[in-house]
Amino acid sequence: MGKSIYSKEYEYVLGQLKTARVEAGLTQKDVAEKLGKPQSYISKCESGERRLDIVELNRLAKLYKKPLPFFTK
Repeated sequence: MGKSIYSKEYEYVLGQLKTARVEAGLTQKDVAEKLGKPQSYISKCESGERRLDIVELNRLAKLYKKPLPFFTK
């Protein structure tokens, strides 16, 4: 597996991240407020500018009411 955050696997995670947020009926601003982060944090996570660690992904999964496997193939 390569080191790039733009691998096919990570692209899938990013797509699922946005899908989960939209399905939860939340805007980036809504999510940011719930997490106590700036909206730009959510934007950077979804665009791949900021790589998520497992703890951050787990917090988002709980917020979106999705199991962690939803975000992986």
